[in-house]
Formats: sequence, C-alpha cells, structure tokens
Amino acid sequence: MTTRTSTESAVTTPTCFLDVGGRRLAYRAIGEGRTILLCTRFRGTMDDWDPAFLDALAFNGMRVVIFDYTGLGLSSGVPSYDPRALVKDVHDLVEGLSLENMIIAGWSLGGIVAQVVLATMPAKLSHAVLLATTPAGPLVKPSEQLFYDEARTEDMGFERQVTLFFEPKSEASRGAAKRSLERIAERHEGRGPAVPIEFARANLGTEPRNPILPAIPILDAMKATRLPILHIAGDHDIAFPVENWQALGRELPTLRLLTFPHSGHGPHHQYPEEAAAHIAAFVRTAF
Repeated sequence: MTTRTSTESAVTTPTCFLDVGGRRLAYRAIGEGRTILLCTRFRGTMDDWDPAFLDALAFNGMRVVIFDYTGLGLSSGVPSYDPRALVKDVHDLVEGLSLENMIIAGWSLGGIVAQVVLATMPAKLSHAVLLATTPAGPLVKPSEQLFYDEARTEDMGFERQVTLFFEPKSEASRGAAKRSLERIAERHEGRGPAVPIEFARANLGTEPRNPILPAIPILDAMKATRLPILHIAGDHDIAFPVENWQALGRELPTLRLLTFPHSGHGPHHQYPEEAAAHIAAFVRTAF
C-alpha cells in the first residue's frame, strides 16, 4: 500500500494504490481533516470529478478521497457495476486506510453505492452526502428516455455532456459546463483510461426502470437511520429526477434536500464552490 497526506490540488495530487483482495485499488487524497470518500458516477473514473469541487471541499476542511472502482480507470481486477461489488471497494478502502467517523458521498451510481454503505456500514459513518442519485423503491417520476439514449453513446462531446449533466436550455448552465469541462481537462499526468463503452452499455439497459432499486433493505435503513443525509440535486435531472426525493421527504427523518436552479445531473459541477460550502456546513452542523 502507498499512502500520503495530500495538500496538493486535485489536478496535481498523485495517484496512490491499495493492494487488497487480489487487486489494486487506485485512489487520490486531497486536503486534511475529516475524510469524505466520494464514489463516482456511471461511466466515471477519478478523472471525471471537477477539480474545483474537490478543491473546494478540501478548502472547507475535509480530506477528500476519490477512487476508481475495481477493474475501471487505474484500478485492476474484474469490473462490475453490481452495487454489492462496488460497496466491497468502499469496505476495502475503509479498512485499508483505517477510516473512521467519515462522510460517505456518491454521485449518480455512486450515490446508490453510498446508500448501500449507509445501510451496511453505519458504524463507520458520521454523515452521508448524495449527489444527483435515485432513492430505492417505487419512483414518482422515472428517468427520461433521453438519458438512456445519450449515455449509451461512445462519443462524449460537449453537447452530449451538456445534455447529460447540465441544462441545455440555460445559457448560464452551458457556460458552467464549458468551464467545468476545461477544469477537468487540466490534469495531464496519470490519467486513467475511460470506462469501456461495451461494459457501460451492457450495464445500463435501453430504457427507464421503475423501481431502479428494491426498497428493502436500503430504503428501510434510511427510514430508520439517525445519520444525517444530504441530497444535492439539479432541478431538471434527466437521469434521476429530484421529485423522487421530494416525495420521500416526510418518510426519511434525517434527509435534507438542496436543489440548484437551471441545472441537471451534475449540480456540483455547475455550482462547485457553493455545493462544497453547503456540504461543509452540513457536516459541521448536522448531528
């Protein structure tokens, strides 16, 4: 295992590795303080986080840990998008890095992983932060077909990323998308390979499902937990509409909802500093 205490930026911090379970997990750490472990999105690797969001979390007093799932990016092994396999990655990182009293966070698919972690490893956690993800159980508003059509396409050019993660009808959102993608492209050294399109297509499906996740045990655990939960959403998320969280507001006793205007499936990339500041305030004050 190689470890370090990182005070560098998200663009320059080097990749570390944890050898565990016959595979090598790649991760990076930025900042110092309470650890927030971030699980990435569908088709995402460590290189797909906006550095401004990561650096803002670090600036707000957190140790930010990002990683590549088994077999994807710079991590070795056989890849799987089964949430149980992805939670095994989290478990091994928690044990290998001796993490306690940490914040689990996740974007999209990573938010599903974070919910399973909350349900299965609550003793290791202090808070949960969910970014543009879906709750378990029946949905009041399913994903849009547009998401499945666009997410299955190999070419991830500017317009497609705007459609998937921002709000194409908003000039402000389009401008934020351009700036975010420019920041993401700033890292040149040590970038990992993209998620293979064949693997992604095989795991996505071709049309929306309802529900996406069974209510038991995830939703039951969230109804019973005392851990504070924050969900950050865009007001027009074609993948995981925020309306599904709003419908659960009275059933989840520790849930806070934050919705950004004129934004889509990547609100923390459109509003990186503000999203990080909200997360930091949530961690400081929610018990």
